[in-house]
Amino acid sequence: MNANATIEDVFREERGRVLATLIRLLGDFDLAEEALGAAWEAAVRQWPRDGWPDNPRAWLIRAARNKAVDDRRRRAREELQAEPAATVPASSDDGGAESPQAPDDRLRLMFTCCHPALAVEAQVALTLRTLAGLGTEEIARAFLVPAATMAQRIVRAKQKIRGARIPYRVPDDDELPERVDAVMAVIYLVFNEGYAATSGDELVRRELGAEAIRLGRLLVELMPGRPAPRGLLALMLLHDARREARVTPEGDLVVLEEQDRTRWNQAQIHEGLALVDEALRGGPADTFALQAAIAALHARAARAADTDWRQIVALYARLFAVQPSPVVLLNHAAAVAMADGPSEGLRLLDQLEASGTLPRYHWLPAARADLLRRLGRRAEAARAYEQALALVGNEAERRYLQRRLDELAR
Repeated sequence: MNANATIEDVFREERGRVLATLIRLLGDFDLAEEALGAAWEAAVRQWPRDGWPDNPRAWLIRAARNKAVDDRRRRAREELQAEPAATVPASSDDGGAESPQAPDDRLRLMFTCCHPALAVEAQVALTLRTLAGLGTEEIARAFLVPAATMAQRIVRAKQKIRGARIPYRVPDDDELPERVDAVMAVIYLVFNEGYAATSGDELVRRELGAEAIRLGRLLVELMPGRPAPRGLLALMLLHDARREARVTPEGDLVVLEEQDRTRWNQAQIHEGLALVDEALRGGPADTFALQAAIAALHARAARAADTDWRQIVALYARLFAVQPSPVVLLNHAAAVAMADGPSEGLRLLDQLEASGTLPRYHWLPAARADLLRRLGRRAEAARAYEQALALVGNEAERRYLQRRLDELAR
């Protein structure tokens, strides 16, 4: 691996931590992002020439902070002198790295982005942009909205935080219940982007999945008496346990029923199953606990044929009652197809397609194509695969769908 590729790996892994700390130190999202970009450019130039720093994260924080201070001095010296010294520390190599007792900067940033003064869509989008480093196009795909709409949401959210002087902190205990739902939604969307990337060449973005699980653990530690974070963490662990079996060595997608289950991470499954039980015993099942219960049924099945599909159908019905969503209906229909046959599942998918609620979601025509293929309706299946291919953004998923279409032609 060449030097630049190694630096890129470090930057990708450390970006969220560094940016969160810079936002705390500088008090401004745009300034922090600009300063981090300058630090990244400096690292690309200097590290191969001068040698790697002992602590790359601290180096990036220090370089970015110094760049921001220099820019402020050039643009507005009087304003800088009027600011409290704590606003932009001039010392400390690590930029104020977390002590074992202090809340993680990323957790502070997440609660700042998820402040109730912001619309929920803006909360999630801004956190995905800053903490996970997702591009506007990627976030727009996750929300199934145009990129221009998502860009406006992110800009307005930053302006709202700046204008309303929203504090950069973890809320007090009495504030946590009203704030945690948005934070959990953010964590799960970060995980989803790592588990099945919406665009790009790779299906799995390991650093995003690991980051989401780490933040999920922080949330469980922060709120030990609440079952909901446990359900979220269980869901992520059970899905992530299948990660190594989801792609071939060439990076191609392997669907659940075809995966080698001996490659599933049994330690994560064991931990996830225990957390599911704790979440379900803790009170009424929320969306994450129900999804985790579904994932647990897959995890407990030694073979795909052993899966308790009728129980999964029932759980999806409960999930839809808690979270009415067309994606839940799609998954429910797929489970019905496994429990009661492809004709019944196709009937539900046709109803969902007629509703027009998932116009650009490629897994709807892909699911229809699969059921039509199983029913022997090859021409219709081919048209559905072509429709899915016109919508898919991830290259690994595109190759999978193309392979299915080619099989029909043969």
